Amino acid sequence: MNGFDYKQYDGLGLAELVKQKEVHPKELVEEAINAVESLNPALNAVIHKMYEQAKDAAATELKGTFAGVPMLLKDITQEIKGEPITAGSRAFQNYRAKTDSEYVKKLRNAGVIFLGQTNVPEFALVAVTEPVHYGATKNPWNHLHTPGGSSGGSAAAVASGMVPIAGANDGGGSIRIPAAYCGLFGLKPTRGRTPVGPSYGRFWQGASVEHVLTRSVRDSAAMLEELKTYEKAAAYHAPPYEGSYVQAAKTPLNKKMRIAFSTTSPIGTKVDPECKAAVLNTAKWLEEMGHEVEEIEAPVDGLKIAKSYLTMYFGETAAMLASLEAVLGRKASPADVEPTTWLLGLLGKATSAEEFVLGIREWDKAAYQMEIFHETYDYYLTPTTAFPPAKIGDLEPSSTEKFMISTIGKLGLGGLLKKVGIVDGLAEKNLMRTPFTQLANLTGQPAMSIPVHQTPDGLPVGVQVTAAKGREDLLLQLAGELERTEHWKEIIPCSAGTKRK
Repeated sequence: MNGFDYKQYDGLGLAELVKQKEVHPKELVEEAINAVESLNPALNAVIHKMYEQAKDAAATELKGTFAGVPMLLKDITQEIKGEPITAGSRAFQNYRAKTDSEYVKKLRNAGVIFLGQTNVPEFALVAVTEPVHYGATKNPWNHLHTPGGSSGGSAAAVASGMVPIAGANDGGGSIRIPAAYCGLFGLKPTRGRTPVGPSYGRFWQGASVEHVLTRSVRDSAAMLEELKTYEKAAAYHAPPYEGSYVQAAKTPLNKKMRIAFSTTSPIGTKVDPECKAAVLNTAKWLEEMGHEVEEIEAPVDGLKIAKSYLTMYFGETAAMLASLEAVLGRKASPADVEPTTWLLGLLGKATSAEEFVLGIREWDKAAYQMEIFHETYDYYLTPTTAFPPAKIGDLEPSSTEKFMISTIGKLGLGGLLKKVGIVDGLAEKNLMRTPFTQLANLTGQPAMSIPVHQTPDGLPVGVQVTAAKGREDLLLQLAGELERTEHWKEIIPCSAGTKRK
């Protein structure tokens, strides 16, 4: 290991060193543990450590594409039998997973070594990672700022160099938003592409899918090869893809592609000039590469999409709170969860089955509209987020709002809030910073965030690219091509160590 710099390698690079017997998995685990112990006190990205289990795994015979590579899992849905899985909530602090998730089983078959779990907001509900139970995760690029959410702990861990790959999932932008904020590559696969079982047949009515956050495109592509699945019991199945995602990431685009782009918020709110610049610059580069680029907005009603997303969001939160009875041995109370979570649950209880079904119908309508759109355009470019990363605590409710939320929660006035129009206000306040990502979740399309821009003060800004359902290969092809240019930004922040070459 003379001259070996762990942080310079992506996951496939580390796996190749193991394969060539230049390093042993035990050495990689020690490097990863040292990185976590060095960096985590300042970042608070890892909330549960599995060091002894990782060392035991490293001593066994490992096989697979990522044999011997250390990895972190996200503290929601990615269950390891016997280990805690708290979803960022005090309510689950004593819960232990009853079985391995299919996601974990597939990754074990790929040879990865699980090092621990990463921080999430309570129940993965918001786009910042500041749970009361564990405290805020910091952005490695600037510790005053959020790494985003809900996969914020995973993003901070990968961006800082603790591990090259970390588990993530995305129900409204939770892979792409942290990728944008932390200078990473984040791909949300097509609905049904990756596993959800055995405890579930769908996550968030199919809006949420499992994947990873990575520093390199090829790691994401190789992980998608390992995770792609057909689950008989799953509610959704992705269109089959017989090719190689890894090969797609290596293959230059050999024809003129038609690319649409927009920098306009779909809910009519402000977009920061830096986020607009990221898209405009990328559109210019693609045009210079010989592609046909046109400014045009997606043919959907952004406000209806936002409201239908929130309808699902409220309903899923209410269902989660109801399911706590099986964990707590009693009905959940406001004291068991954060005040905002309880409020969202009240709004869910006040949402009728009729509203819920009508909201899902909006998803289906948008899916058809986007399929027709992609018959003309291969890619759709937007900002990943409308603003660069917020500062830690900036999106916390004010003291007045906290008092109001607490009072409403105790009185159970969810129905009254809906009648006075608070849902419209919540839609704007909660989604104004991240209005672009939800569409692909509701239509089931694949979408990615690519690291091609930084603000003048050095904070990463991502560009989102969406493709037709089932066409992750097209996204990986474009990402791989851009990664080979000077436009792709350095991945590891200087404060975290040597930048990857």
